[in-house]
Amino acid sequence: MPEVMRAELWHAMADAAGLIRADGSIGETVYGEMTALAARTGAVNLGQGAPGTDAPPELIEAAADAMRAGFNQYAPGQGHPQFLRAVAEQRRRDFSQPVDPDQVLFTCGATEALTASILALVPRGGTVLTFEPCYDAYPAAVTAAGGSLVTVPVLPHPDGGFAPDWDLFDEVVAATHPSLIIVNTPHNPTGFVFAAGDLERIGAAAAAADAWVLTDEVYEQLVLEGTHVPPATAIADPSRVVTVSSAGKSWNATGWKIGWVIADPEVREAIQAVKQFLTFTSGGPLQIAMAAMLEGRSRFVAENRASLQARAEVLVDACRSVPGALASIPAAGYFTVMDFSGLTDLDAFAVNELLAERFCLVGIPVPALCREGSAAHQAYRASIRYSFCKSPADVDRAAGLFRTLAAELEKDPHLLRD
Repeated sequence: MPEVMRAELWHAMADAAGLIRADGSIGETVYGEMTALAARTGAVNLGQGAPGTDAPPELIEAAADAMRAGFNQYAPGQGHPQFLRAVAEQRRRDFSQPVDPDQVLFTCGATEALTASILALVPRGGTVLTFEPCYDAYPAAVTAAGGSLVTVPVLPHPDGGFAPDWDLFDEVVAATHPSLIIVNTPHNPTGFVFAAGDLERIGAAAAAADAWVLTDEVYEQLVLEGTHVPPATAIADPSRVVTVSSAGKSWNATGWKIGWVIADPEVREAIQAVKQFLTFTSGGPLQIAMAAMLEGRSRFVAENRASLQARAEVLVDACRSVPGALASIPAAGYFTVMDFSGLTDLDAFAVNELLAERFCLVGIPVPALCREGSAAHQAYRASIRYSFCKSPADVDRAAGLFRTLAAELEKDPHLLRD
């Protein structure tokens, strides 16, 4: 058969996402690897950010109603008009962001939205700046676009919070003149929520560099402390902002892959020109069902947020009982970040493996979400991301296991050193 390596782009994308092993073979994503580790050890899997509770019954019924009503063929390329109107109304109602339906593009989840936007807006040889740790789709898409990625760390504070290295941000912008700045707010995995002043600073830097601002706001409805500020409402020139979000996290329907882009019509058209050759269109009846939810009649999002807050308190309290470790207090999202560097010289991967084998606990090593050798990679060298979006039973089980770990460490402080 023909040599697969004669077309190198797929390999470069996999390499950018950290999937190439030392021997040159292709590895699983870290999410797949940790799921396999949990299955092998019988551990509670606090890895991938997939909800452990169900989507609301009214959403399922709305999808069934849409299927019965005949919305089972190709949807319009931009998305069903009902869906476009519903997204526009949701942004206005929830975030005071003025949006016209003509600015909205339906996508097959946020990953497609981000990828299509990067491919459409980053010139060959252009630089993309983002904050790190970051979603592994970013470097893969930037590589596909022929660009290069630079990062600025979001660093942990002793009080359990996080903040970007703003001095380094200014230096990197001045040195690289990025074509695009990606802002993930609320931030995964730290839960850091960019404030209006932070976003104004990013907007001013983007204007000075003549850069686009691409947002990743998939946790927008899951702020547990404070308020989500959409970058498009805080940046002085909203025309340079491309907003990306999705419904999966807010509505416990990640498998539906319901995402969207919001941009000025000519920018939306450019992104749609790329997106239409990725999936063309998808999820016809699901778009109709989600439109009914986004119109605001359901209380599910508020109830889901309260449930996540309760599960976060259970898990974080247990994580904080572990002597010598530091666990973050999440302001938003699905995760707490636990730093084991005070207990061991092992890195996060080795600690995760040890905890899986001895205490049936599996998370995501945070260095897997960082570039090798970066400031963030070093700062999170021994940190693991644990998800509290799992079922209450899984969260309770994990909390008990962390308390068992705490009790064992009280007896043997060197437990994690081998």
